[in-house]
Amino acid sequence: MATNPKHEYYETLGVPRKADTDEIRKAYRKLARKYHPDLNPGDKSSEDRFKNVQEAYDVLSDPKKRQMYDQFGFYSENGFAGAGPQGPNPGGPQGAHFDGFDFSDFMSGQGGQPGTGRRSQGTTAGGGFRDIFSQFFGGGAGAEHAEPEHGADLEYVMNIDFWQAIKGTTARVNITRYDVCATCNGSGSTGGGEVSCPQCKGTGQVSQMAGAMKFNLSCPRCGGAGKLRNACPTCGGDGRVPKTEAVEIRIPPGARDGSRLRVAGKGNAGTHGAPPGDLYITTKVEPHPFFHREGDNIEIKAPIAIWEASLGAKIEVPTIDGRTLLKIPQGTVNGQKFRLREKGVLNTRTNQRGDQIVEVYLTTPDPRDEKTRQLLRDLAEVHPEDPRAEIWTKV
Repeated sequence: MATNPKHEYYETLGVPRKADTDEIRKAYRKLARKYHPDLNPGDKSSEDRFKNVQEAYDVLSDPKKRQMYDQFGFYSENGFAGAGPQGPNPGGPQGAHFDGFDFSDFMSGQGGQPGTGRRSQGTTAGGGFRDIFSQFFGGGAGAEHAEPEHGADLEYVMNIDFWQAIKGTTARVNITRYDVCATCNGSGSTGGGEVSCPQCKGTGQVSQMAGAMKFNLSCPRCGGAGKLRNACPTCGGDGRVPKTEAVEIRIPPGARDGSRLRVAGKGNAGTHGAPPGDLYITTKVEPHPFFHREGDNIEIKAPIAIWEASLGAKIEVPTIDGRTLLKIPQGTVNGQKFRLREKGVLNTRTNQRGDQIVEVYLTTPDPRDEKTRQLLRDLAEVHPEDPRAEIWTKV
């Protein structure tokens, strides 16, 4: 029997629903070390938490188990309850099976109050309950009555280098998406023969949740037959086919690491004439060995000689636009920072540039020859003061 888990797996591991495998693994290892029974002897609460963490990881680390959990809110080794040797059309109205009853949702729905059960994809506790019973006693819809569905959005990651992010660029990305079937023009039907129903995979049944109640229903796509008549042989009645195409992406100047760009209409095609989803590109910017970006500012470190720091000087420093002069005032100390106005990254939203921050550090001469050593000894005689004298007053 498959029922809703007693805890939400993503919340148990403390990760978002879009977390990748590495994030899930790191979260699991951290929590497993924290709540392991060997490290918490006699602590019943830690033992229970450890079991929940282990259960959540067992499901979310397995792509097939995770797909089922994401879609239906539970995972079962036996698939959907009730779909056994009775076949796709067992007894009862519309082949319905009940599993894990919780009448609090049903009673609250009768009383006009919102259901307290957890939400599942595309349904709420009260609305899902009414929809399900309308199927029980009102009959399922055939393929010709399938509701149009908006196409899903797609997410891709694009790697770009530092200069492409600064200056902007245009690149082409190969994506795989569902496109409108050219054979049936998206209708899903061409007057051909029977094909297996893509929604129920030929079983004639689908599972639906309403709060803590789970039902096996006759597939609304094929009416429980498991096959679609007059379905397009190319797309199997879905009206869409997978297609790989190159999409041109324009990266604007100043793109940041993690910037999200939208390409309208390049997601999956909708069904039965519904609009397509969008394509979202997330940029991953490679770091530069010298320039460090902080928001719209550029930060660098530049060496200066002792005499430049003491006497003052004008030095050349690199910027993202090329070389520029920086004035070093007399008495500059190690680690002092200077600001070059509007020498940073262009922000396309404000149409303003950030600044460049230059941190200087002192370099000492290498006294390899006698003349240099003598000059340093002469300098020491001119300035005999102890540079560490002040620290003793603070000890």
